[in-house]
Amino acid sequence: MEPVLCTPSLLFQSSPGKGTSHPPLCPPGIKCGGVLSAPSGNFSSPNFPGLYPYETECTWLIVVAEGSSILLSFSHFELEYHTTCAYDYLQVYNGAAQDRGNLLGTFCGRSPPPPFSSAWHVMAVVFRSDRHVAKRGFSAAYRKDACGGQLTGLSGEITSPRYPESYPNDAECRWSIGAPDGGAPLTLVFVDFQVEGGQGCGFDYVAVFDGPTAAAPRLGRYCGSARPPRTVSSTLHLLILFKSDYNIGGRGFKAHFYSGECQEVFTAIKGNFSSPRYPNFYPNNLKCQWSIQLPPGYRVRIFFLDMDLEGRSSLTGGCDYDHVAAFDGGAENGSLLGQWCGQESPAPVTSPSNRVLLVLHTDRNTARRGFSITYVGVVPMNVSCTRTDFHIQIPVQSLAQLERNRIYLGTPSCAAQVVGRNFKIHTRFDTCGAESQKRNNTSVIVSTLYIDFSAGDQEDIHQYEVQCEPKRKEASVTLITGSDPSRLSQAENLLDAQQREEEAMDTREVKSQDTSDIVFISICILAGLLMVIAVVGLVLL
Repeated sequence: MEPVLCTPSLLFQSSPGKGTSHPPLCPPGIKCGGVLSAPSGNFSSPNFPGLYPYETECTWLIVVAEGSSILLSFSHFELEYHTTCAYDYLQVYNGAAQDRGNLLGTFCGRSPPPPFSSAWHVMAVVFRSDRHVAKRGFSAAYRKDACGGQLTGLSGEITSPRYPESYPNDAECRWSIGAPDGGAPLTLVFVDFQVEGGQGCGFDYVAVFDGPTAAAPRLGRYCGSARPPRTVSSTLHLLILFKSDYNIGGRGFKAHFYSGECQEVFTAIKGNFSSPRYPNFYPNNLKCQWSIQLPPGYRVRIFFLDMDLEGRSSLTGGCDYDHVAAFDGGAENGSLLGQWCGQESPAPVTSPSNRVLLVLHTDRNTARRGFSITYVGVVPMNVSCTRTDFHIQIPVQSLAQLERNRIYLGTPSCAAQVVGRNFKIHTRFDTCGAESQKRNNTSVIVSTLYIDFSAGDQEDIHQYEVQCEPKRKEASVTLITGSDPSRLSQAENLLDAQQREEEAMDTREVKSQDTSDIVFISICILAGLLMVIAVVGLVLL
């Protein structure tokens, strides 16, 4: 370790509300902080077990071999107490101390920090004291290549010892995972798994418990090469136990864990979510997933309200560091709809299907405020028109929870009818609030389709602009607003994508009802007959 001299500053000064200052307890030349690069070691506050100095700041940077992790534990802890640790405190970082996204926790008083396992080969510990009330301080120890440990945070990764190389024999590792304060149940996902198999998993195995210890209910015991299923805790803790016997190993395993705000599933027609801790800085070393799953036939329309992530790489110009990506179909092997970073303002995105997965990746440094997103389900519909009428069809299964009078064109008196498996609206242009407008020097007929999802006192009316160009008999539908007009003000034409990908709807009834064409043809025939009669009369005369 390269020692750093303790250099207190601003000595013999007073601070408001804390009384008179005292002489410093920092003798010249005392060691404080430094770089710890040995595979294991110990360090403590200056003067420990005596009183630590006033006005002191020490930083210990623990660096072990690349690819290794660090287990940090505290055997003694006694600092000045404050409810928010505003005076004397100790901070632990999962990486360099300069980045707030790496902060694992701030501690003071007599309650020692829990054991910490790093996500990579660097940890930092920062100790600060003010000019009043000195205590005995702390004593800590660390070691490299920890097998198991206490894990906290919104997300993280665990691997068997030496992964992806073969794990050692006679190993026993315990990872106790705790969600952050105010967190939600944990989700555990294995992305790779190869452990010696055997009947009843009696040799090598991984066991998962629904709590912080092995006394909690066991959620599963796994071995072999089949990946264990996704596991969700019913508490704020999970314990993962790995054991190997005296022979026959394997590649081991790799697993991710997530807490609630970092792993959510949305099934409502509309909703919103944001990055962890938004609008404050998000943590580093995250992989968060938000899955939007709507009824069949729907599309998902995503609006980015705010985005502030780490910027693009100056070398590649890509989002190589922190980024958020959207995938169609609900899985990362689906089609990539977009990937964003920095302070971009992405245009709204519409999915081809009824499922979307959004994934946030953050790396080891440079955190930002994150993002805020809202989404709305685009109701599947078929809109067509003649020279005089609108025809609208919506599958009943898409709005199964709604009565027909919750779907209307222009005014509630023009409500949909249920015909077979569809809600249908067939109305003339001179009714239901339609009006004629000039757009791009073209005459069009415009009306508004309302779909009322309101429940109780919560108003939630989605609006679509329905437009027809009578001369060409071409119709379009545009989402105007979802649940929040101020957020969903940007309308987008949705008809082409829907008609390409939806199942064909029954349009025979619509075609048979083009009354304007029938009348026009009938007049032409009648005029022709009258002309023939007139010609015959002239000949006879």
